[in-house]
Amino acid sequence: MQVPPASGSRPAYDPQQPLIVQSDRTILVEVDNPRYAEARDALAPFAELEKSPEHIHTYRMTDLSLWNAAAAGMTAEQILNVLRRYSKFALPSNLGVDIVERVSRYGRVRLEAHNGKLRLVSSDVALLTELSRQTKVRQYLGPRLDENAFVVEPMHRGVLKQALMAVGYPAEDLAGYVTGEHLPIGLRLRTRSGLPFQVRDYQREAVEVFHAGGEARGGSGVIVLPCGAGKTIVGLAVMARLEKNTLILTTGITAVRQWKRELLDKTTLTEEQVKEYTGECKEIGPVTLATYQILTYRPEKSDEFPHFQLFDQRDWGLIIYDEVHLLPAPVFRVTAQIQARRRLGLTATLVREDGREGDVFSLIGPKKYDVPWRELEQKGWIAEASCCEVRLSLPEELRMEYAVTEWRHKFRLASENPLKEDVVAALLERYAQARVLIIGQYLSQLRRLAKRFGLPLITGSTPTDERERLYDEFRRGVTRHLILSKVGNFAIDLPDANVLIQVSGTFGSRQEEAQRLGRILRPKVGGESAHFYTLVTRDTRELDFAHHRQMFLTEQGYSYIIKDAGEVFTSVARPTAAGA
Repeated sequence: MQVPPASGSRPAYDPQQPLIVQSDRTILVEVDNPRYAEARDALAPFAELEKSPEHIHTYRMTDLSLWNAAAAGMTAEQILNVLRRYSKFALPSNLGVDIVERVSRYGRVRLEAHNGKLRLVSSDVALLTELSRQTKVRQYLGPRLDENAFVVEPMHRGVLKQALMAVGYPAEDLAGYVTGEHLPIGLRLRTRSGLPFQVRDYQREAVEVFHAGGEARGGSGVIVLPCGAGKTIVGLAVMARLEKNTLILTTGITAVRQWKRELLDKTTLTEEQVKEYTGECKEIGPVTLATYQILTYRPEKSDEFPHFQLFDQRDWGLIIYDEVHLLPAPVFRVTAQIQARRRLGLTATLVREDGREGDVFSLIGPKKYDVPWRELEQKGWIAEASCCEVRLSLPEELRMEYAVTEWRHKFRLASENPLKEDVVAALLERYAQARVLIIGQYLSQLRRLAKRFGLPLITGSTPTDERERLYDEFRRGVTRHLILSKVGNFAIDLPDANVLIQVSGTFGSRQEEAQRLGRILRPKVGGESAHFYTLVTRDTRELDFAHHRQMFLTEQGYSYIIKDAGEVFTSVARPTAAGA
């Protein structure tokens, strides 16, 4: 196995460069280096951020990050050239061999169609023989056709890919897809509401990469775009390209209604062609919108999932998984059984809190398209955002309670710090004329805020009609300030929201940080900036978790300032323009 030669010559030590690349595949990045932003964006396709203290950030090239890069068409040589270009030192001698070997593992075995069944193929006879003796793989292989191929039953297509991923040799799936029932779908040049409409250049590029000219290399995979950048439009454009019956799975009834509005507003589909399959209404049509909740419902834990039958109700040509990073574990099981259907995953981040990114790769498909958030911000497609962490102390009377409480209760006690209410009051005064969302984890905390400020509160128990009424009032400016529980993490269409105050969150969830920042990133009519505030109690577990959450912001190129609560009160005391 040959290591690609370095492109061009460079000195053995270049202090001007921002990276230190280490033999364990970690990369140290100097944040204060003039080439930091350039290097960060170059690393993003094949490395994951692990730590982000003030001055040195740590990235790691994992197997999965390298395979996602390979699936997107990036070669080992291109990866190594990026590292050489920005590294202070010559690369460790073992690293080139390691990266070449890891990248080459993707696609060393392939799944292809064969006489109504499938076959697992490899030109490496020894590797194929070794894999066939692996316990996890062997149970899904049929007879050996020849030295280069095994028969595979179509029903084992998904689970075999999972097994191959687990043993370190992800298969390239070239077996193709069922055609699916035809459904004429066009995109409008002018929406039904009368506004001009066109697919943006990056959205069109994402569609082309996913479709891949209709070849077997296309048709399955994940598109990663920021909230507010129009992931739904990518879904609509893929539907218009394929023109097939489509099943769309999403996070809740609010998201279902949002998708339905977009489908009817921007495509030629009619009301009769777009149906909802939820806890409130169970209809099936050429385009069916369903929630993850209804799919994973079962009367008892020992029962089967009765609504999984939805996958067989029509000849679907496309299944869209909205917010694929939230895909519930049981849906992976049924997804493993429908690998012959085209599958599109849409998400703002591939980070999953359950660590099942590998299952997304195997069963939905690899990452096919990704655009840095700051790049879209610079082009005006999403709002410019400033991020601020406001730190405050626990009240003196709670410090002893925090000191003696059980470890698992410390985070909640810090998160519900009552002094946060005063900071919220100061920010609401500062942004009295802005569209402000207050979002948090704990209902008792949110109810106190709603009562103190006389603001509407939306939680998981708020009836759908009531939610829609409050969202509509917020869009129209009748209500300017709104409090949301975790329901605000998911797809809600509030384009004018430009300030978000996060009073508490789900431990160190980077995924949640992405969703919440995305709530305020839709471009504003006047081009105004968005403001993202996180309130954190210092010297507590909440501060530790906040550092992990903020790694997402760092990955996307956002810097955040840290303020003491006293500075917030001082800035409000000074005269400022409304909504500054």
